[in-house]
Amino acid sequence: MTLVRIQSVMSNELAKRNFLSRPPEPPFEFLANDPTNSIFIGITKIFSTPFAWTFNTLTNPHIAVVGITGAGKSFFVKTFLARASYIWNTNAIIIDWAGEYRAWVKQSGGMVISLAKGDYLNIMDLTGTKPIDRTKQIIRSLEILTDIADFPEQRRLTMEAIEQAYVNAGFNIAQAPDPNKEPPTLKDVISLLSEKLEDGSYEYPAELENAIFRLRQFAREGEDYFAKKSTLDLGKLASSGLVDMDLSGLPDETFRAMAALFILQTLKEKMRTEGWSASKGLKAIVVLDEAWKIAGDERSDAVMIVREGRKYQFGLIVASQNPTDINEAIFSNVGTTIMLRIKFEKFMDYLQGSLNFSDFMRKEISKFGVGQAAIDMSFQTSVQFPEVFLIDRVIGEIPLDVYTINISEILTQEELADQKLAKEYYFEKLDIRNKLIENSVDPATIEELFKKFDEASRMVDIRYAVQAMIDLHLSREMVANFLRGIGFSDSIISRSFMYVK
Repeated sequence: MTLVRIQSVMSNELAKRNFLSRPPEPPFEFLANDPTNSIFIGITKIFSTPFAWTFNTLTNPHIAVVGITGAGKSFFVKTFLARASYIWNTNAIIIDWAGEYRAWVKQSGGMVISLAKGDYLNIMDLTGTKPIDRTKQIIRSLEILTDIADFPEQRRLTMEAIEQAYVNAGFNIAQAPDPNKEPPTLKDVISLLSEKLEDGSYEYPAELENAIFRLRQFAREGEDYFAKKSTLDLGKLASSGLVDMDLSGLPDETFRAMAALFILQTLKEKMRTEGWSASKGLKAIVVLDEAWKIAGDERSDAVMIVREGRKYQFGLIVASQNPTDINEAIFSNVGTTIMLRIKFEKFMDYLQGSLNFSDFMRKEISKFGVGQAAIDMSFQTSVQFPEVFLIDRVIGEIPLDVYTINISEILTQEELADQKLAKEYYFEKLDIRNKLIENSVDPATIEELFKKFDEASRMVDIRYAVQAMIDLHLSREMVANFLRGIGFSDSIISRSFMYVK
């Protein structure tokens, strides 16, 4: 028998009781912004509200995008840039670490600049910067990328040689440069240091030798990508529409980071020179994708752009699989964080601790499929609602077709037990197509391969994927290059070939 208990309660006591909890989603007026002055992202999961992003009510226009490979990071970035261009006529500069955006930028009618593949950057170019300031920027880059900060005398010698190279080229180091004068190169700096060494009067020759050796890594024949006359005008980058700075051809992370730091420094100075203008939206967006070497250092100009970008209508998008790769000075100050699928608990701990979202939200994020996202927005004023909310999926300019490649069957027992090792890899169809095109696979063969993958419900074992490509008469070298290009290690590639008939 059920007993019903009747209780007498005063109205003022009843008013204190919460019968409904506030849903984890901002009100309609904070999400459905003016479509002519905002960027549509998707539909919220709880109330199906159309979410259109604008930075007018946010602390700044900068965005961090985090999620595992295949979660939809590049898809979000491409969608965002395409719509920003359409809505605001925004310029975009992608600092493309792995050449991931190159094909898309070409297809979109943008400009691709491929360093080490015909294009050069003279890191002593001034583009309106005073030589004394450019000298400080070069030294700061060397401090980030080398051990020069640990050797004050070598730092001093290098700085003096850079300044002297500008003076020898006819510049006043404390004045705005004459654009008609040719700037010196890093080889001129090395020559000055070498002359000082050969002179024999300097009492610490080992310091000079080490200073020369450090700079020569960027000026060796065949790897002098930053020690020759520039083949492009970086000063015009911020007003050139969609630009992909493809760094994938550079030898290693240090060279890529050197190029990226110089580009950021140039864009920051351009931003300051142009100042604010009475136009809606963003004038330019800079994209850093997996650029952990510079996104993780507080001395990087990425941090300066985050701190100053709003007043100059410059935006920064930083994308990474690992949120801890993004410097805290950037991550804690971006106005928007896009969280896609997160695999590792330690990354989830970091995000939850930084953004302070609920355990309910954490559980939802852990169940995400490709393209689903949680979004955190930092508003300019205090708000009485949750700032983290869910969208059903990012709705892009093209369908988000995703293919899954599983490697579990070729892993050892120890590898299978390793929770940090990914067993499934997710790839957007467009990215797979672009990588196949880069490896000279003809369109008809590409369509046949997708047909095979579609017949397997777009979820294939890596052995099946390799066999399918071999059956379509692709060479082993071509298949290996393709797999390497989409992120598989040589160990996984070699093991997958063991099963080819």
